[in-house]
Amino acid sequence: MRQSLMHPTLNIAIKAARRAGQIINRASNDLDLLKVTAKQPNDFVTEVDKAAEAAIIEVLMEAYPSYGILAEESGETAGNGGNDAEYQWIIDPLDGTTNFIHGMPQYAVSIALAKGSLIEQAVVFDPNRNELFTASKGAGAFLNERRIRVSKRTKLQDSLIGTGFPYRMFDHIDTYLAIFKELAQKTAGQRRPGAASLDLAYVACGRYDGFWEFGLSPWDMAAGALLISEAGGLVSDLRGDANYLETGNLVAGTPKVFAPLLKLVQDKLPESVRG
Repeated sequence: MRQSLMHPTLNIAIKAARRAGQIINRASNDLDLLKVTAKQPNDFVTEVDKAAEAAIIEVLMEAYPSYGILAEESGETAGNGGNDAEYQWIIDPLDGTTNFIHGMPQYAVSIALAKGSLIEQAVVFDPNRNELFTASKGAGAFLNERRIRVSKRTKLQDSLIGTGFPYRMFDHIDTYLAIFKELAQKTAGQRRPGAASLDLAYVACGRYDGFWEFGLSPWDMAAGALLISEAGGLVSDLRGDANYLETGNLVAGTPKVFAPLLKLVQDKLPESVRG
């Protein structure tokens, strides 16, 4: 069984994600009672986000008290190892909060473990479908214990592409629309469900053939990016480099779809956006 071969940190991350999933599922039955706060326009946080994050951190810190934490709601905190901790958990307790508060079942828990700038473990858990995506660096990517690979599609014109449109900052909306228009004419279709961690997991398991988005946070990308690379796909920032966690800009895809997708995106970018 793969369970016995999992790295201990991955097992703990799975335990934490499932604990958060239980909190989210319970709350989804009583959305009318949910207290929602706007962090900024179109960017919401609920008591469920906070409770799920607290549960995740409790599980992780109990097992690995010296590791650092970078979490969406509580920010960056040091473990017992201080600010120089070798390892850091990167956490999004509820990716797709806007979907959640509207009762749209497209959201997930995302947990990654980084050693320095390298992501070593990844969990994306969809509590609606009970789909658990996991990856360990060098050991492949899995969906509910089944090995997953990116799709075999080789042509952009045959590809289904995921994306996410700006919802907080609209500085680059015209660039987004120009890329979207071009891809609408050169792909089989585009989707924008609203939870980047799941979008990236869908690239890893072949449901999408590529993905692009600007302005993401590390907790949106970290786990999903490792899933894709371990499933045989490619991930980069807008320059084709590996600095997406720093820039917040990401393009991903199958080995054959990635290059034409990246080039199309690059050709529409003003230099100020590339980052």
